[in-house]
Formats: sequence, structure tokens, C-alpha cells
Amino acid sequence: MELWNKKFVGSVALSLTLLLAACSSDNGGSTTEPEDDDGGDTATEEQVEITYASGVDVTGATDILIEEFEKQNPNIKVNRREMPADTGASHDQYVTIFSSQSSEIDVFDADVIWPAEFAQGQYALELDRFIEEDGINMDDYFPGTVQSGNFNGRQYAMPMYTDAGLLFYRTDIVETPPKTWDELFEMAGSLQGEGGTEFGYLMQANQYEGMVCNAVEFIAAYGGGVVNENNEVIVNNPKTIAGIQKMIDFVNSDFVPRNILSFQETETNNAWVGGQAVFARNWPYMQSTSNDEAASEVAGNVGFSLLPSGDAGNAATLGGWMLMINRYSEQQEAAWEFVKFMSGPEGQKITAVEGGRAPTLEALYEDPEVQEAAALFANEEFVATLQNAVPRPVSPIYPQISNIMQVELSKALAGELTAEEAAANMQRDIESAMNE
Repeated sequence: MELWNKKFVGSVALSLTLLLAACSSDNGGSTTEPEDDDGGDTATEEQVEITYASGVDVTGATDILIEEFEKQNPNIKVNRREMPADTGASHDQYVTIFSSQSSEIDVFDADVIWPAEFAQGQYALELDRFIEEDGINMDDYFPGTVQSGNFNGRQYAMPMYTDAGLLFYRTDIVETPPKTWDELFEMAGSLQGEGGTEFGYLMQANQYEGMVCNAVEFIAAYGGGVVNENNEVIVNNPKTIAGIQKMIDFVNSDFVPRNILSFQETETNNAWVGGQAVFARNWPYMQSTSNDEAASEVAGNVGFSLLPSGDAGNAATLGGWMLMINRYSEQQEAAWEFVKFMSGPEGQKITAVEGGRAPTLEALYEDPEVQEAAALFANEEFVATLQNAVPRPVSPIYPQISNIMQVELSKALAGELTAEEAAANMQRDIESAMNE
């Protein structure tokens, strides 16, 4: 099966090859002497090497991407450096490397919550001049994925693949999924117990990052926010409070598990595939586990839709990964060529077809080969979810913001604080953290 569109190969690849070969003479790369088709020597071409750091990839898609890039760009060799599977451990390694201004990594994968932090820390290279010079239209990408890589009006990361929260429901119980959070509340209560279920709704309410993702969805659906595009704290406002209150209502309802405050993704998935609930909020991967006939009690009876809307519409928290360039890379031009390929139509198509990862370029969802790669990619509801996905607070101190939100929201969900008190406390503590 052909994984790429040949129109990207021709004159563009040739011109880039010549350009990079000319630029590389200042970069200290190793010299190679390629042979022509008849075995004779051609003109010496200087090759540069870059190091790409990424997490564990069991699909093999990354190796295919590198192989195809090198085929089109023979003067650039990509060395892959595998990072820990634990995202936090990878983050800490990157901070250690970049804070010492090391050039040992050129390109790296970044969680969508990292770009602002790495931009503020002077770890990441601004990409605006490359984007402008190559005429890349950032409007071709889903808005939330672009926003996650933008800090103070500059683009520091290119979207690679994405993820967003979904509402799963039992098709043998529910004919039409709810459109609003109020409708979901009513249906979860009235349908609880149907089809052998114990619960009406499942979510992630434990004190961890997943709970923040759930909170961001409630808050955005009601028009609220935490930090705006000017890096101003706006959490203590009536719309945010309305979203927090709706989340409190669900957690304290009779149709969720009594131990909902201990639920993370794993607990949600296990209860769901065990046939225990009518509705559940989780990430797209649960479609696959739901339909695993060997392990799921609900295989063949699962549908999904957009998360319900509040007063301001639908909202799903954005997940996924981006590509960034180390500010201290000695091969910035070559690094950009690799980033451009990986985040462009050809690279993202390979990632989707071979790796099953959702593209950030909307047009790829019309590609037949991409649609065949996963059922989700051909589903209009899923594409609509990605269009509406909202990033978590874009801030250089996001880890601190997340910790503050986790503490205050957990108290509110446990009944120790009102929604108003939680919002006021978050406003105070996040402002304090930003002023440190």
C-alpha cells in the first residue's frame, strides 16, 4: 500500500536537498560520497546528522517515518533516541538536558502541556520564521492543537497527533445520546440499572491530571476559563464557577460509584468494559477496549459522541503530542525539515496509517487510507470533537497550576468547599505562583 502522496517528493524534495547541502557546510557534518546508478562517484555531498528524541513506539510508525524522510533527504541522517515511557520522567530529562544548553537532542516530542513551559525556559526554538518562509498555513490544523504550541504570540511547537475526551454510551440502552450536560444528568439517573448496569455515569474524579481534564471540559462548556491568552488568571468568574458546580453535581449524584473520587482512566475503563455503566467519559482508546470480544462485556453495544454542551457549547480537553526543536541545536535548518515532514500531510498520514494516531490536519480525515486505518477517523462525531478540543491552561508554570487545581477541585468535589470558594482559592494561589 502506498503510504505517501508522490506529489510531495518531486521538485520540492530536490530543492530542499540542495539548500540543506549548501547550508550544512558550516555545521561540521560527516562527508559521504554517494555513487551514481552506474557505480561511479558523483560530486561529494555533505551529510548532517540530527537526533530525534521520542517515547516508546510499539507500532513501528516512527521508524517508517524516519526511513521515508531520509529517503527524500539523503543529506540528513536522523538518529533516534528513545525516552522513558513515563511522561513525567521524559519531561524531567528534557529539562535537565536543555537547562544545561546541551545540543545533544535536536528535535523532540512534547506533550501538549509542555510548550509554554519550554518556551518560557528558553529551551525551545521559535518556529515562526520557518513557518512563514515555507508558507505553512496553520489554519489547516485543528485550532486547539495550534493554540497549545503558541506562547506570547509565537509558535514554538508543531502539532503531530491529537486526542480528545469523548462520551461513550450503551447502544443497547440509549437510542440517542444526550446533547447537554443537563440531559446527561437526567438520563444517567433514569437509565441507571438498565441492561444490568450499576451506574449511570463514569468519569475521572481522582486527584490527578485526569481530573483536571474533566474539569476543563465542564468549565469550557459553560464559557469559563483558568488562564487567558494574555497569561492572566480568570478562574474566579461566574462562568467558571457554573462549570465547577456542574462537575460537583455529577460527582455527588446517586448514579456514579460511591468511590468515584478514586477513579482514574483505568478504573473507568475496567468498570465500563465490565458492563457496569450506561455512560462514561474517557479518551478514544476506550473504543478499542470496549469492542475487544475476549475481554469486554459490552462489545458490539458501544457508541460514542461529543461530550455534552453547557451554556457555551461543547468542549473536550485536548490531548496529544507536538514536535519542538531544541533552541541549542547546532542543526536547526535540518531539524526544521524533519519537523516539517513529520507534522505535514505526508508524515501525519504515515503516523495515522501505521501508528493509528489521530492527525491534527483536518483534511487528512477525508483520505480513504486514513479512514480505513481506524474506525474513529471516518466518524464525523470524532472529527467534530477534535475541532472543539480545548487546551489546558497554556502557561509556563502549568505543572504548578495543575497541582493547585487538583487540590482545590478535590476539596470541592469532596464537599469541603463550595464552587465559589474553590474558584477564589485557585485565583489567589495561581496568581501567587505566577508572581513568584
